[in-house]
Amino acid sequence: MGVQAQADTRCQPGRKGPPMLSFQGTSGHVNCAGVSRRDVLRVGALGMGGLTLPALLRARAADAAAGRPVKDTSVVWLFLSGGPSHLDTYDPKPGAPAEFRGPFDAISTNVPGVEFGDLMPRQTRVMDKMAVVRTLSHGDGNHGSAVHWVATGVLHPPADLGAPQIAPFPGSVTAKVRGTHPLTGVPPYISLQRMPTSDGPAYLGVGCSPFEATGPGRDNLTLHADVNLAQMRDRRKLRRSLDTLRRDVDARGMMNGLDSIEQQAFDLILGNRAGAAYDLGREDPRTVDRYGSGLGRQLLVARRLCEAGASFVGVEWSGTGKRYGWDNHRGVFEFLRGNVPELDHAVATFVEDVAQRGLSKQILLVVMGEMGRTPKINQRAGRDHWPQVMFATLAGGGLKMGQVVGKSSAKGEFPETPAFHAQDLLATLYHVLGVDLRLQFNDNGGRPVPIISDGRPIADLLL
Repeated sequence: MGVQAQADTRCQPGRKGPPMLSFQGTSGHVNCAGVSRRDVLRVGALGMGGLTLPALLRARAADAAAGRPVKDTSVVWLFLSGGPSHLDTYDPKPGAPAEFRGPFDAISTNVPGVEFGDLMPRQTRVMDKMAVVRTLSHGDGNHGSAVHWVATGVLHPPADLGAPQIAPFPGSVTAKVRGTHPLTGVPPYISLQRMPTSDGPAYLGVGCSPFEATGPGRDNLTLHADVNLAQMRDRRKLRRSLDTLRRDVDARGMMNGLDSIEQQAFDLILGNRAGAAYDLGREDPRTVDRYGSGLGRQLLVARRLCEAGASFVGVEWSGTGKRYGWDNHRGVFEFLRGNVPELDHAVATFVEDVAQRGLSKQILLVVMGEMGRTPKINQRAGRDHWPQVMFATLAGGGLKMGQVVGKSSAKGEFPETPAFHAQDLLATLYHVLGVDLRLQFNDNGGRPVPIISDGRPIADLLL
């Protein structure tokens, strides 16, 4: 029997007033037919009556009562939207005919018998700290619905045309279970760059939405230009004076509880742990230089957020392409030459850094897209959609590293060993996070829905 918790689907719009703090992100949906969707989330407006940021934090604090975390662990989810080629990266086929294997060579890693594509030399030196699942598989070749499948474990074909998400992303489930970090006030689920679709809470409610920081993250945790610190503190003082009046009739201590939530909001704005995590000026300059710019810098911020108490950090990366940038129906090898080296540098640096800091049991990195690419190269020097075989690369999280799990066929066309599915991977993440796989939450119709219905953690990854 599942462990059931009631989902709070209420959403409280912010009051009108001068903008104080905004967390913006665009989550556009563009499929191969040109259908698009764009949304923007703005959180924050401080007026006489209240903050919307504390409202968000209150919702998360209340949601945390639905479960109890058993591990102080974190997941960094690096999503390569569009579907990266498995044959040219983590599952090369040097013995296949030229029209399958492509122009890149396979090079040995530091794990005997395991090879990567030659655009990833840095990762070959840290393969002993990584694990690659080579036989993830599904049957949906459309981007939006494939993203929904890998992100939620639920097949939902209308998602390809922009239909709303019908099941929660694991970051939102983690936010529901864990809530805001009790010591640092850092939100549980943070997005540095939103996925094209399906990375939200669905029926879990707005309190489980990601705390967004698109673009320069530190800018999103600073005061609006029209409001300085003195004004902020004056308004806070006014709030306290109004609250004092209400305390006279509050015999249950409720105001003290609300104050603790509001304190988290002010701490975030005024530069507490979350703001410090975005400030790379507080990082060792040598470490900043090692990570470099672009994706490397995002992963450095992600590591710092995990250290500060975030449970789940999402990063979508399309390289130099538009959203779904890894969708290379033509010119795939040109795109890979321009982007895989940056991916290689960023991932290898993150893996090395986390290991050197002794955090390999606490932080799990997951690298994947929503599908693989056709093993046979098309006439436009591209590879088309191929969900039958795809990879997921993992590092850390206290899992068993230095191995490949599963084997695809000689041309990378289908799984040769038993396939794994999205719910198996998500169950593995929940295992790392200490989230009870028996949990159920009521959907918008009041029906209890399990977070995992038919998956289980990938046994070969468990110690």
